[in-house]
Amino acid sequence: MIRFPSVAPSPTGRGVIPFVTRRKGEEAAPANLVILRQRNGTGRRLFYCDEEPEDRPVRGVLWARCSFSTDDDGMSTGEPVWKFMHPYRQMATMLAGRCQVCARPARTPLGYLYLAGPADEDPTAPSILTTQPPVCARHVRTVARLCPHMEGGPMVFLTRGAPLYGVVGSVYGVGPFGDVDVVDLPAEPVAFDDPRIPLILASQLVRRLQSFRVLEVDEVLAELAAAA
Repeated sequence: MIRFPSVAPSPTGRGVIPFVTRRKGEEAAPANLVILRQRNGTGRRLFYCDEEPEDRPVRGVLWARCSFSTDDDGMSTGEPVWKFMHPYRQMATMLAGRCQVCARPARTPLGYLYLAGPADEDPTAPSILTTQPPVCARHVRTVARLCPHMEGGPMVFLTRGAPLYGVVGSVYGVGPFGDVDVVDLPAEPVAFDDPRIPLILASQLVRRLQSFRVLEVDEVLAELAAAA
């Protein structure tokens, strides 16, 4: 399992670099994939030829491999690639309820804070699917400023709980010449109970936000200050 950093994220000219941000030099590993029939007779499943237990970190789903560039404190090094999250760091923070910026526990006295761009989600929807890991109270403004998707004015979804839903990833199949390749790129997250899950190579973990309130950054920070 991933090692969370023991120190604060490193500053740059643009401010703090979030823990989940991918760095230059962190590259996807060669696919090295094979599809085999499962022994229990439940169909075919995607495998790495040299698979390790950590390749299936969440509910048995195969996860995309990507190299790491870290120092002795577990902090990522190298120039940030601002528009992309590292697939394993995204999964780890989302799974553990850690802040996407500092990787510390993200729960606040009011619950968890999840951010979305001002036009990314319908705030009147009964539930929201998100690939954005939560944010601690200290770093709400940091994400609003740094993340291109937030456009400086995000919606903040405040919720007591956000159950795991599924993954974002690529569905693999066997081609006419026996090669294993991508056969589908689902436009929407794929639920854990979807029949395509055994053949997916996941790159992001998804949670479902339910029973939430939608606030602006200043509003949620004022409520947090009052609850402190």
